[in-house]
Parts: sequence; structure tokens; C-alpha cells
Amino acid sequence: MTNHKTVLLMGGDGIGPEVTEQGARVLSWFADRRGLPLHFEEDLYGGACFDRHGVFVRDATVIHAGEVDAVLCGASGGPKWDDLPQARPKAGMDGLTRMRRELDLFANIRPSRCLPALENASTLKAEVIRGVDLIVLRELTSGIYYGEPRGIEELPDGRRRGVDTQIYSSDEIERVVRQAFELARDRRGIVHSVEKSNVMETGILWREVASQVHADEFPDLTLHHMLTDNCAMQLVRDPRQFDVIVTDNLFGDLLSDASAMLMGSLGMLPSASLGPARGDGRRAALYEPVHGSAPDIASQGLANPLASILSVAMMLRLSLDAPEEAAMLERAVEAALDGGARTSDLAAPGESTVSTPGMGDAVIAALEDLI
Repeated sequence: MTNHKTVLLMGGDGIGPEVTEQGARVLSWFADRRGLPLHFEEDLYGGACFDRHGVFVRDATVIHAGEVDAVLCGASGGPKWDDLPQARPKAGMDGLTRMRRELDLFANIRPSRCLPALENASTLKAEVIRGVDLIVLRELTSGIYYGEPRGIEELPDGRRRGVDTQIYSSDEIERVVRQAFELARDRRGIVHSVEKSNVMETGILWREVASQVHADEFPDLTLHHMLTDNCAMQLVRDPRQFDVIVTDNLFGDLLSDASAMLMGSLGMLPSASLGPARGDGRRAALYEPVHGSAPDIASQGLANPLASILSVAMMLRLSLDAPEEAAMLERAVEAALDGGARTSDLAAPGESTVSTPGMGDAVIAALEDLI
């Protein structure tokens, strides 16, 4: 049927396939029980792809990922592949980095919301994180992860020197800042633009461009500028002040991982990576948990799948035209946690835990209760 939405599933490595399976279970539930017209396909990327095809992602996979309605990924990589020349952190070499760049997935949306059931799971005091609901919007296709020149070189005196280059153009900053204001318009209307304009030229440009976009297009919303180090401190001091944080690739990587602890665990943090709107209004979109592949706990049923499941909620809202189902899934996750379901990363000492599939069972049971 032509109205079907196609979702490409790529489990990745380590715990990636385990958590992606639970995300796919939830999507299948919506197809079976709510009649969402979904079609599923599977492919490989990361180490699993390298072992079979000799590359971390195939050309055809990258092309197809841009053609489908949405991609659900698990984390990729691990020690088995770290020392391969193809795994060096160079633009276009690693599978996920290549997909982000070639699909132009510039807007990486990482929401962090403190759920009442997990107020005591965080290392921060409950009174500090209660009611936190923020987004870190990370620019994902430029900055120091892609800048040239880069590399490690031998100096004439025998020393070695590593070089990374931070580069941003005004149009790259404009579009991600514009995305931040568009997100904020449907929330509390507050944007914190975060950079290091006190020591970095790209930070100065970032601040100037953010100010101009605000003045020209969003004067009715609130813009605050904040230095990155101060933002890191404020995230643990007073996180409720934040609504939407927009920042560059490197700082977004760091600050969003820190914000995961506002939810109790990195295993709770979902993400969406979106490309620019095309002529038909569609955007290439990749959804994934923020956490890594954790090969030390792979295949043990210990991984928390909620970041993948909450990534599915973002997919339902942003790519599958199913906002009611997205809200329903978020309520089901809360209900599962309210009912006491805890994976080991969320459990207090002595508290009983559920397995990776067990958490998926709890969410699906909550979905059944909701209908």
C-alpha cells in the first residue's frame, strides 16, 4: 500500500540489537493494535557490517536510509574494531558519522525530562531535578568532528602533534539556531545559545549569528547566551531554567550526556537526528539512543531499552505523523516505571530488576492498559 511508512532497523553492535529489538516491538504493537501502516526493513551498520562487508556502512545503505521515512539505530562499535584503520575518527570513515554527514542530519534533538518515578534514580537531589523538561539541540554535521586539517603528525624534533580543526560557517549556525527557536515556540519559548565566545573565534561567530536570527525571525521568543562551562555548571545547579539549549557538535555531545543524569541514567536518553526539509516536506531522520554499545553487558539482558523506546516516541511524532501514538507511548513508559519496572541502571540497591525484554514487556502491558 502506498500509504505505508517504511522504517529501517539497524541494530548495530553490543547492546544495540537488544534495545533496538524492543523499540521495534513497540512499533509493531502500534501497527497491530492501532493500525499504523508501517513496513519494516533491516540492514547492517557498524562492526556487524564490517565483519560481513568490510565497511562500516555500505553505499546502498546510506542512500536507502535517506529514502525511507525513518531509521531506528542501535549504538555501534566496540573494542573489536577500534584499532582498524577504517575506524579512525575521520569524516566519512565510521558508519554513523558517514550517515549523519551524507544525509545532512544537522539537527540532533536530545530531550531530557525528569519522570516522577525516577526522581531518586539520579545522583542529583530530587528537589533539584523535579520538573526538569529540556532539550539539547546539537549541531551534528560540522564543527570539530568534521573539520580539516586533522591528524597526527611527526615533528622534526621527534615529537608528535595531534591536530583537530573547529570550523563553522554562518549558514550552518543559522539553520540549527532556527531549529532551536522553532522547537522553543511549541514549548516555553526560551532558547539558550551555548558556545565559548570568550576564547574561540567560532564561538564569537556563533553568538553573532544566533543574535541575528533571533532579532530577524523570532523576536517574540527569549534568547540567552551562555558560555559552555557555565552551562555545564548550571545543568547540575539549576536545570529547570533551561527549555531549549542549542550548541555545536562537540559541546552538544558533552552537555547532552550530562543532561542524561537528570533522567536518572544514560539509558533513558533518546535522540532524533533530522535533515533539512525537502520539497515534499519530508526530512531524512535517524532515531537512536544516546548511549554507547556497552559490549561488556551485551547479550546478558541487562541493557535499558527505554532510550530506544523513547526514540520511537520521537519517531512517531516527527516522522510517522502519529502524535497521539507518541504521547500514548510516553505515558506507557511512565506507567511502566510507576509500576516498579527497573533495569539495573535504574534500580536502587536491593531493588528488584527486570531484563531488557522484561522492560519491553512492561511498556507493552502499559500500552494495552491504555487502550
